[in-house]
Amino acid sequence: MSCLDPAVCNRFVWMIKEESDVIRTLRNNIDYIGHFHTAGNPGRNELDETQELYYPAIMRAIAATNYSGYVGQELIPKGDALAALENSYKICDV
Repeated sequence: MSCLDPAVCNRFVWMIKEESDVIRTLRNNIDYIGHFHTAGNPGRNELDETQELYYPAIMRAIAATNYSGYVGQELIPKGDALAALENSYKICDV
């Protein structure tokens, strides 16, 4: 694993660049993860059906690890910023 410092490990960038099985990788490395950071892929746009990552499944996998830290939301909205953030929050609220 190329990123072990929990304070700076950016899950999105690391897993997209280094791993193909996001859920298996997060389960296997949960002890090294200090926080999670969501972003649409590609484009870092809001989380919706056009993105390659399916965040409801990812968030359920995170919850199943009993993770109690933070999940940050990053997005470059294609439209209304508040609506995009609200929708992204709903997608991750499992």
